[in-house]
Amino acid sequence: MQSSYNGITVPTDGAPIRYENGKYTIPDNPIIPFIEGDGTGRDIWKASQRVFDAAVAKAYGGKRSVKWFEVLAGEKAFRQTQNWLPEDTVKATVDFRVSIKGPLTTPVGGGIRSLNVALRQLMDLYQCVRPVKYYKGVPSPVKHPEKLNVVIFRENTEDIYAGIEFREGTPEAQKFIAFVNDEMLKGGKKKVRLDSGVGVKPISITGSKRLVRAAIQYALDNNLKTVTLVHKGNIQKFTEGAFREWGYEVATQEFRQQTVTERESWILGNLEANPGLTPEQNAAMVEPGLEFAPQAFADEVIAEVKQVIATIGETHGGGKWKNKVLINDRIADSIFQQIILRPSDYSVLATTNLNGDYISDAAAAQVGGLGIAPGANIGDGYAVFEATHGTAPKYADLDVINPGSVMLSGVMMFDFLGWTEAARLIETSMEKTIEQKYVTYDFERGMQGATKAKTSEFATRMIENMG
Repeated sequence: MQSSYNGITVPTDGAPIRYENGKYTIPDNPIIPFIEGDGTGRDIWKASQRVFDAAVAKAYGGKRSVKWFEVLAGEKAFRQTQNWLPEDTVKATVDFRVSIKGPLTTPVGGGIRSLNVALRQLMDLYQCVRPVKYYKGVPSPVKHPEKLNVVIFRENTEDIYAGIEFREGTPEAQKFIAFVNDEMLKGGKKKVRLDSGVGVKPISITGSKRLVRAAIQYALDNNLKTVTLVHKGNIQKFTEGAFREWGYEVATQEFRQQTVTERESWILGNLEANPGLTPEQNAAMVEPGLEFAPQAFADEVIAEVKQVIATIGETHGGGKWKNKVLINDRIADSIFQQIILRPSDYSVLATTNLNGDYISDAAAAQVGGLGIAPGANIGDGYAVFEATHGTAPKYADLDVINPGSVMLSGVMMFDFLGWTEAARLIETSMEKTIEQKYVTYDFERGMQGATKAKTSEFATRMIENMG
């Protein structure tokens, strides 16, 4: 561990967070690196840090405090070091384990494709965790935003974000297309057009299972009722479809006593409603129209019914399955309407990378938008909490932007540290401030009778509301 990073001295009155044998040790004075962010990030971070410090002071009476340590990334880093993401910044986030950041600019014209993606891949932060819940008073485009309360676990290192792609017309693209057309698709009618840009979409057993494992464990730890595997496996059978299959394997092999799959719940529920049901009759209820299917398929479903009853009939039958975490799956495009029409049916969504990107923002729109949407990138022994919105450079240094995304990311961070008292203070004071209709311009324009507050003023009112 260094005494300084990027020429900035580490606070001498703090202590690093430790991680051993899968557990964190949190001192009362943890050193937590922060990246203030580009554009509006400067205003947002100043306001958020004030709120964080006030909440910790209020909750613990001076017995605990965060020792903030600035590390450089984005435009500020480039101006000072000619590097968008200095090596010292990565070292600091690794050495001190837990950090928080504002929005960062994606450099134009080559180099790192995205600083956010770079941090996730360099530290193997494979879980992108996005809780989506409604706070009273927030303007919303839906009638009952309070019914949506989900936590999205998005796989964070694979899929198209792996960055394996080749520009149309380049030798690399031509070589790749020739290999696919002449070797992998040889003799068939399917071909890749020669004028295509091409990309690779890797979805691995390792990446999929560890993500689903984390999602199920979160549901168990927080007494949540469902984990839904979101995928496009009806089209992409060996990537998205494999994610679904591997997810069910995690549930049934690693969490057998705590979980039940949706199909298992149908089989057990059918038998409970009619104890005299034969496996054949049960199978016909699970798969309507089974009598018209090929016999081989019908035999498979009947065998599935028999296996479920034999293996978990005693542990999960008799209604016991209703107290287990339900594992189901939904096609990616279907889940967009599901979270609008039936939001209360969903608790935790486990998704591949691209699908998680879309659904996170769509869900956030129902409860106030990205201005109030928190996020975290978590790996084994490391966590980076972050704003989920962009830098909005035209509003930079104007003290007008909603700081909610970073503030609620701080709530996630304090919960992660086990400082739940500070987390609840921030959350309740934010909701109280919004209910008082004292809000930044993005909310004020959708609230009748609201007072438009500056970023800094919103923070001040939040601190007052903690008292």
